[in-house]
Amino acid sequence: ERSHEISQFELHEQIQRTNRKMKLAILSLLAGSAAAFAPSPMKATSTPLNAAVEDLAGALPPVGFFDPLGFAEKADENTLKRYREAELTHGRVSMLAVLGFLVGEKVEGSSFLFDASIKGPAISHLGQVP
Repeated sequence: ERSHEISQFELHEQIQRTNRKMKLAILSLLAGSAAAFAPSPMKATSTPLNAAVEDLAGALPPVGFFDPLGFAEKADENTLKRYREAELTHGRVSMLAVLGFLVGEKVEGSSFLFDASIKGPAISHLGQVP
C-alpha cells in the first residue's frame, strides 16, 4: 500500500508540472502576441518614394519596405499600389490552390464530381479529368 501512495504522489507532482508548463506556454504566447502590437521605431527617410512606401500596408519592422529585386526603384506611387494589389491577389489565389489540393486529397473517391472516378494523389488529379 505504501507504493500505491507514492505513485499517487508522483502522479500529482507530474500533473502540477504539466500545469506549470501549460501556464508558461500560454503566458509566453500572450506576451508574444502583445509584442506584435507594440510600436517599434523605424528610421525616417526623406525621399518621396520612401514616404509613399511607408504608407503602404505591409511595410513592417524590422525589415520595413522589402524589395530585394528593386522593382520599386523606377515605379511611381500608383505603380507601387498596383504591385501591392497584384501581390495580394496572387497570395490569395495560391492559398485557395493549396486548400483545393488538400481537399482533393481528403475527399478522394467520395466526390460528386466526375462520378468519383478520380483516384490517387492530388498531384495526378488534373490528368485524370475527363
